[in-house]
Amino acid sequence: MELAHNLTLNEEVVKGLPDHKKDIFIFEWLQFLEKVLTALNRADVKERQKTLTNQLTALLTKSPGPPTRCLIAECLATLFSIGDTSPLFSTIDICNDIIKNRDDSPSYLPNRLAAITTIGVLYEKLGRMVGRSYEETVSLLIRSLKNAESQGRYEVMKTLQRIVTGLGSAGKNVHKEIYKSALKHLVDSNMSVRSSASKCVKALIPESQAILHTDVETIVSTCIRAFDSSNYDVRCHVAQLLAYLLAECLKVKSRTGSKAKIYDVKEVLGLLASGFVKAGKGSSAVEMVRGASAINREIRVGVTHAYNEFIKLMGAQWLERNMTLVLEHIVTLAANPRTTQTHIDAVYARKCIIFIMATSVQGMLGEKAQVNAAKELSKVIGKQMGVMSAESHTDSPQQSVITATQHVLVCSLQELGGIVQSLGTTATQLTTESNSDIVKPVMSVLTHPSSAARLAAAWCLRSIAIAVPALLTPLLERNMEQLDKMKSNGDALSGFSFAISALLGAVSKCPLGIPYSIGKKVFNQAEELLRSASQSSRLSLPRIQSGWLIIGAVMTLGPSVVKPCLPTLLQLWKNTFPRTVKELEAENSKGDAFTWQVALDGRAGALGSIHSFVTRCGDLLNAETTKRILVPLEYAFILLQKMPLIVKEHGAHLKACAAMLRLRLYDILCGLPPHSYEGAYKHLFRELVAEFTLTENPANTTTSLLRDMCHIDDSVILGAWLQETDHKDIEDQLQPNSASGSGALEHDPTYLYSVSNNIDPGALPLGVSVIDSSVRLYGKLFPRVSDKHKQQMLQHFKDCIKQAKAARQQAIQINIFTAVLCALKYCAEEKRQLGSAVVRNAALTLIMDMLASSSPLLRCAAGEALGRMTQCCEDNKFVADMVQKSFEKLQSARDVVSRTGHSLALGCLHRYVGGMSSGQHLSSSVSILLALSKDHAAPVVQVWALHALGLIADSGGPMFRTYVDATLTLVLNSLLTVPPSNTDVHQCLGKCLAALITNLGPELQGTSSVISDARLSCLISCAIMTDHPDSLVQAQAISCLQQLHLFAPRHVNLSSLVPRLCTSLTSPHLLLRRSSVACLRQLAQKEANEISDYARTLYKAANEDEQQVISESGLEGALFGLLDRESDSQLKKDVKDTLMSMLQSLAGANLSHWFQLVRNVLSAATDLASGDGKDLSTTIEDEDEDEENEEDDDEQFKGVKEKEVKSHLAPKWPTRVFAVTCMMKLMQECKDNRAHLDLALARELKAKKDNGQDYLVLHLSELVRVAFIAATSDSDKLRLGGLELLQDVIKTYSTVSEPEFPDHVVLEQYQAQVSAALRPAFAVDTPSDVTAAACEVCSTWIRSGVARDLNDLRRVHQLLSFSLEKLKSDGRANKQLIYSEMAGAMEKLAVLRAWAEVYIEAVSREQKKPTPSGTESLLDLVNPELRSLARLWIAILRDHALLSLSQEHQLPAEGGTFFTAETRDAVKSHYRSVWSACLHAASLYLKQEGFGIRLNTDSLGSIAELSETDRFHLLLGVAMEALCSRTSAQSDDTIITCLKSVYTLLTSKRESVVSPAISREILAVLHRLMLTRDNSNIRTLSINVLEQLVNTCRDSTTCCDDVTPGSSFVFSCLEVCLSIIVRHIPAINSNLVTSSVYQTSSLKYTNQQEMTQAVCAVLVHQPTGNDTGSLRRAQCHRAVAFSLLSERSYLSNANLTLLGYQHNQGGVSGQQHRRRRLSRRHQGSAYIRNSLQTRLF
Repeated sequence: MELAHNLTLNEEVVKGLPDHKKDIFIFEWLQFLEKVLTALNRADVKERQKTLTNQLTALLTKSPGPPTRCLIAECLATLFSIGDTSPLFSTIDICNDIIKNRDDSPSYLPNRLAAITTIGVLYEKLGRMVGRSYEETVSLLIRSLKNAESQGRYEVMKTLQRIVTGLGSAGKNVHKEIYKSALKHLVDSNMSVRSSASKCVKALIPESQAILHTDVETIVSTCIRAFDSSNYDVRCHVAQLLAYLLAECLKVKSRTGSKAKIYDVKEVLGLLASGFVKAGKGSSAVEMVRGASAINREIRVGVTHAYNEFIKLMGAQWLERNMTLVLEHIVTLAANPRTTQTHIDAVYARKCIIFIMATSVQGMLGEKAQVNAAKELSKVIGKQMGVMSAESHTDSPQQSVITATQHVLVCSLQELGGIVQSLGTTATQLTTESNSDIVKPVMSVLTHPSSAARLAAAWCLRSIAIAVPALLTPLLERNMEQLDKMKSNGDALSGFSFAISALLGAVSKCPLGIPYSIGKKVFNQAEELLRSASQSSRLSLPRIQSGWLIIGAVMTLGPSVVKPCLPTLLQLWKNTFPRTVKELEAENSKGDAFTWQVALDGRAGALGSIHSFVTRCGDLLNAETTKRILVPLEYAFILLQKMPLIVKEHGAHLKACAAMLRLRLYDILCGLPPHSYEGAYKHLFRELVAEFTLTENPANTTTSLLRDMCHIDDSVILGAWLQETDHKDIEDQLQPNSASGSGALEHDPTYLYSVSNNIDPGALPLGVSVIDSSVRLYGKLFPRVSDKHKQQMLQHFKDCIKQAKAARQQAIQINIFTAVLCALKYCAEEKRQLGSAVVRNAALTLIMDMLASSSPLLRCAAGEALGRMTQCCEDNKFVADMVQKSFEKLQSARDVVSRTGHSLALGCLHRYVGGMSSGQHLSSSVSILLALSKDHAAPVVQVWALHALGLIADSGGPMFRTYVDATLTLVLNSLLTVPPSNTDVHQCLGKCLAALITNLGPELQGTSSVISDARLSCLISCAIMTDHPDSLVQAQAISCLQQLHLFAPRHVNLSSLVPRLCTSLTSPHLLLRRSSVACLRQLAQKEANEISDYARTLYKAANEDEQQVISESGLEGALFGLLDRESDSQLKKDVKDTLMSMLQSLAGANLSHWFQLVRNVLSAATDLASGDGKDLSTTIEDEDEDEENEEDDDEQFKGVKEKEVKSHLAPKWPTRVFAVTCMMKLMQECKDNRAHLDLALARELKAKKDNGQDYLVLHLSELVRVAFIAATSDSDKLRLGGLELLQDVIKTYSTVSEPEFPDHVVLEQYQAQVSAALRPAFAVDTPSDVTAAACEVCSTWIRSGVARDLNDLRRVHQLLSFSLEKLKSDGRANKQLIYSEMAGAMEKLAVLRAWAEVYIEAVSREQKKPTPSGTESLLDLVNPELRSLARLWIAILRDHALLSLSQEHQLPAEGGTFFTAETRDAVKSHYRSVWSACLHAASLYLKQEGFGIRLNTDSLGSIAELSETDRFHLLLGVAMEALCSRTSAQSDDTIITCLKSVYTLLTSKRESVVSPAISREILAVLHRLMLTRDNSNIRTLSINVLEQLVNTCRDSTTCCDDVTPGSSFVFSCLEVCLSIIVRHIPAINSNLVTSSVYQTSSLKYTNQQEMTQAVCAVLVHQPTGNDTGSLRRAQCHRAVAFSLLSERSYLSNANLTLLGYQHNQGGVSGQQHRRRRLSRRHQGSAYIRNSLQTRLF
């Protein structure tokens, strides 16, 4: 393709090319020409302009494809704009002539479309340079619309839009004609034409004021009709048009003599409301309001889009100014009875209303404005409850009032909950300020007559509790109290039970939890409700429902709370159902409808609590418990079989109760082990099959699981990509055969506590949920039944489908295939076979019939089922037969349905069989699919064939390599010819291209001609898709370029890719933003510097009038801004990963930029107001401030000012938390460079003129300021991050000296800031985790030595003293708890650990440098509390010892000092982090004061006093247990602390307590440490402990026994000594020297001389005893070790002197002298030496 890189087209080369390569060559030349024209000067262009013009116009008549004709038009426009304009008019005439041609043949259509496109681009780019020629052109284009097909109408609309844009007001004389034509085609039958027509009308609005004066309502009416039968793209584009029109209406000002109507905000919103409320068809907005047509959901969703776009267009400032008006207008949409004609319509309307509020308030406003919005919603709630309160005083409240208020309340409460939850703990002000308390109005709704409103209020309370965990316990207690007070009110009983259940469900979302006693109280209250249900018939139903709902919620608290209640639970479950069959029969014979309703609701509630127990308390579900649970389930199943008769006898209103009973039973059985109820399979399958085949269900209810059962890669043919858009919450309701958009809390109240997410509350309708549950249970049990039953069921499925007709048949097919797919999935997961040949044939027949279904969803499901069958069948012949049947069908069938179904079947077969196993079918499959993919006459067949081809390419692996070239050629040619309106085809082409790139892999780096052509084809394909108007295709192009960059990075042009990625970050399409960020994430890992530089080119190239995608803060600033706007979790994760990668790569070279960026994000919250703040690099212009003040009356009617600069919100708290993480990462990256940590060096380097680097230590004041801002914020998560950052700053810079003040450190000047940052964390209402983190920072600050003056130190010391006093005064269970006992234990342990660390540091300072008398020291600050602290430290060690016991050991019933029996597992992690410091501190104190000292009992008096010996054994035992643990169980720091503690204990003059057994145990542990730990500090401390142990036992006669392995102290001591020698003097053991472990360990660099001296000191002081025999044995032992040392020549003269031997001053050398003496005196000890050498070497 190098021949294409010429300024003019080489026509000779084109003639010699094959037909399929000509278009590619021309396209490549046009791409080159487009790039090179802009770089040429005017003279060069003029020189060749005539030739280029002729060549380009000639190409217009050669049937160019869509991408080619666009490039032709762009090149012509560029050519005329740079060169001579005289040929312009002749070119326009040529295009007009082509359009005038009446040839309607398909072969001429590309020429006409090319001419239309060229005219549009010329007028758009050249504008008024075209003169008056536009009148003829516009007239010609409009006339051509009469007989044009869809592609022609689409291109004409685009061209008319370009003409309007290019000419501006100069073309006003043709605006009316264009407007009429575009408005007509706004309701065209073709969706792409509608989209282009909407863009054309939108372009007309700013140019034609007549539209705004007279035709506003007409356009609104037409737009609303355009939403009817629309697709997603049309809804988006028409909504943008509608929003832009209404926004411009607010700008129109009254003029003298003008008849133009002036609209205010209410009228504009009323126009939108007219479409939303009725959502019907009509010619005007007035007719739609007056009409009585049925509700159209597409129109309602489209108007919802328009609301969203309108508010977004008006901006955040406008929304803040009109907050009250907008929110009241939106929520009152739900009060209109036409909006909520049926329950399902009400649910869908509420979804739309909540979506509008969520996207505008939570998506556009900052935290301060969101707080104001929450207050406004609270007022709306109060106003609605005022209406209900007034209505309640009447004799009979009107149902219409209840219905209207309930929907308004549901919308307001759910949005209020969403706002509060997004604010987190910053919403505390909404619950503490008396004038803005949102809890009170929410609580008032709990007594509303409507259950939907009560459920929404409970959900809102749940959200408040999750956002502000400190309110969780008070809210629970408040609702429990109200429940007791209002037991006689059924609505209140139901409402407060909803609230309690929802709050209990929130406990798992709050790490600090609630007190365990609350769970027991709630359970007892629920039990009392159940027991009192029979006392009042009026209240029996609400009491039973409330009791079981609360019990189900209690199960979510976990096994620790449920275990004590389990016996009562089992009894309650048992009593709810008949105990015998006889009782069941007797129950059937007596009882009226009300009794049955109460019984059924109670049993459904009991089953719901059992399901919650099975789901949340799996640890308690042993064999015995399962057996007892199955008893009530058995009777429940028997009852279900009798339900048809009961419903028939007592009324149809019991159907819902029966359905709920079935749902609960199926859910429980799904959670239980299938083998536990194996005997019930026969009857259970009968019920399940009847359920989803709709045997007794007259409604055509379908399952919602089928789309989820299909493969995720099939989303392109199912339209499931709508789930990946920003509008998925409202677009769900338009999906056929899916109930995913109809979730509501009133469908299942257990959703209050069982839901796993906190965003979209609501269960699916009951009928759908029952079928879903039956399908899941069927799939789980199907693999476990016999082949006979499998075959019978599959045959029954076939009969059911045959007997049904029309819509019911399709519903049954959907349910059946979902069940079959679920069964096949479980078969594959459990490695089970489908069954015998009879079963396989029955399943195959069922599937093959469905491959020809008219429903695309069913065809897709059938293909997926066929593929999954291959996983359950090991018979290769069976797979071959399936493939052959598809081959035959594709060769013979000509209908679209069969060809699409069997094409997908081939793809699914290859996907699940794999490339190696399907190699024999690969050639035929690819050839057939390639042929089908070329069928341009049937785009649907193309889509399915291309998708199947992509699946085969993706799964084929190396086997597909031979087909890559042919497939790649197909992809490229299709991209050049397929119209852009066929977006599905382009998406499948993109998927196929991605699979081909993956298949080629690293080969793309090759230089051969074949690889070069393939690589070029990939790049051209990506370029075509990148310029496609559809966002999904663009996203696919970016993914392909990302893959290309992975395999062939040097062939991807980052200079063009990165700016496009940056531009896509502001795209309104989620998929495009997600793919762009994912690509940036990959690029940032290796080429962070390049992408940062290329991104900055966008900022430099942007004009002042353009909206800047990248500000002066660069790509990094744009990514930080994206974190605030996005709600997609995966996208936010990729953004954070990208920023982290860029920080690691760029922070060192550009520290100032990154530091400024992170600092500004953190500081913005304090500097900016919520809605009117300033960006990091952009300021808001206030030049019209005076004018605005003069026109306050018109303020609310103004939209965005013409010169208004877009305001930027202050970063929200999650973004600031991540910024703190970035700051800590920045510090970590700088720690390796000493200049960042040395102020003098940094200043010296900074002073050099040629050094442009910056250093972190120079910004220390800003670091402290940022940490202070974060640590004192109103967000708990941010406070924790700020404290962690502050601790890092202290650790890093506590030893950095101040050059100007010797003997001082740089942090001394920040003592006030540090203490001020810590002080709020010790407030009474501070959460325990924040206080615990602050205690750690206090300890670090005090131990750092920065504060040398005790007066300065007291400010932080007082905080610890306050916490200690609080700990003493609280005790245990003496204070009403807000959080769980675990949280309290965590805080107390953190306080005691901080004191322990401070005491250890104080003792260490005294040992190093004793304080002169009369001078206070750190130890003097600690001394007053030591007696209390020592007792508490010992208590911690005792608790830790108890918790270290295995589960078999029974703990005391009362638990420990700081934990209860229920919190045993929860507090273990906290004890693990504090016990070692407490051990060391207690050892130091008891050594100093004596183990017999009496400790204070002024706090926690329940701590049992230990004896002197017990204290010693406790401390030593805890240390020894840690030293004996696995290497991975304890860190080196913990081991070091334990060794220091053991050393301290051994130096405490407790020789009588250290028995020989204990001594040998210590030696064994030391020996193990020598063998398993390579840390040199550990070895040094071990030697110190060894030496001290030898000194302690040297005079003990019991330690001087014979040298017997395992029982001899001396032998153990020598064993440790020699292991040290071997490890540290490797020449003794040659194997160690050459080992890889030694070469990489720290032992290689250990001072061998020091180790040898230490060992010698130990040998000298071995115990000798008092008798002569003991003395001689000890000398013998030392001599053996000495001999081993001397033979290796590792003893110096100093060591000889230490051992008591002297040099011989005669002619014999010292070494010879030693050997002679040893040989004479210790010949009898040879066996000892041999045994030791054998063990060690």
